[in-house]
Amino acid sequence: MSLPPIRTQVGIVGAGPAGLMLSHLLHLQRIDSVVLECRTREDVEGTIRAGILEQNTVDLMIATGVGDRLLAEGHRHTGTQIRFAGEGRRVDFEGLTGRAVTVYPQHEVLIDLIARRLADGGDIRFGVSDVEVHEHTGDRPFITFVDSDGQAQRLDSELVAGCDGSRTGTRHLIPEPEVRTDYFRQYPFVWFGILAEAPRTSDELIYAHSPRGFSLCSTRSETVQRHYLQVSVDDTVDDWSDDRIWDELHRRVDGPGVEVKEGAIFSKSILPFRSFVCEPMQSGRLFLAGDAAHTVPPTGAKGMNLALADVWVLADAMVGFFTAGDRQALDGYSSAVLPRVWRAQHFSWWMSTMLHTAPDASPFDIKRQEAELDVVTGSQAGLTLIAENYTGLPLPQLVHAVS
Repeated sequence: MSLPPIRTQVGIVGAGPAGLMLSHLLHLQRIDSVVLECRTREDVEGTIRAGILEQNTVDLMIATGVGDRLLAEGHRHTGTQIRFAGEGRRVDFEGLTGRAVTVYPQHEVLIDLIARRLADGGDIRFGVSDVEVHEHTGDRPFITFVDSDGQAQRLDSELVAGCDGSRTGTRHLIPEPEVRTDYFRQYPFVWFGILAEAPRTSDELIYAHSPRGFSLCSTRSETVQRHYLQVSVDDTVDDWSDDRIWDELHRRVDGPGVEVKEGAIFSKSILPFRSFVCEPMQSGRLFLAGDAAHTVPPTGAKGMNLALADVWVLADAMVGFFTAGDRQALDGYSSAVLPRVWRAQHFSWWMSTMLHTAPDASPFDIKRQEAELDVVTGSQAGLTLIAENYTGLPLPQLVHAVS
């Protein structure tokens, strides 16, 4: 015997930053949602991800009641250092813009959002499978799935949000090329990331350009550090011994006043480097948000921030639909968020190409990059451009005032 359909106002596919924050924002406006997630709660909360939160993201989490741990445990950074040609130059975020960023890993954001949704009685269904969205171009979309107990289920909703990450299934419901256009760029390098039990190399992040390749010294806590090296797309984790990693970080980063602090490495990973945008980010009653619609290179620290900016706009549009029968903001969702997405793509591409060393770089190319870095970091206008984009462009004005 089939089970009766589950009914809600918004069906959300994916319990990442976009899906969970959308559900949270809708709840604050008394709009019901159900979140479907293929992974278990333990997997979602236990997958360690980087996290540099723009000022907008920090403000949003605090304003909507999920910022307590962020304020207590996050590390506020008022600037960063860019190193090249053996020297470092500081980008003073606070002095240039009055804003800052906060280092607070993505999985901690997810832990906070999950805890708040469950405390508020939210419906998050972990460990589901075979998720399929049906009839999204009509007035009565529904989602079929198999729950964690192996039972076939149906979720009836009025709107559907595809927040299921870069391996999305919802994006492909928008036909290509008839409706959907995908814009994609693959970069000729990847990041090799490590987590190490070590003291901080610096109180602020260090972005380092060198003829040997890019490196980034980041932090997770007083005793755990996150560092990255630009490596070949053909490299594997097994190619890099601990000694080789530390030697390469020293070669790329060390200089007057800076020396990479070593420790026991307990995690190694390879991060792909790509840019992607899907246009439009909606079809009928299906709306995409976050990595389901776009991905950026990690150099600009935009991924999670873009996802939350998407749902800031999308939640507001859904509020208008449910409270006032207003479809205008929903119909204009893509056009409202895509300019911000493309500006983030440009900033991430620019930072990546300015700081990374191409595999076929000539001595001329290296000197040209050093000249560009000198121009940008030696100019108030250049420093301000970095600071404004890194700390986050203003969020779009809302129509229905979600918060």
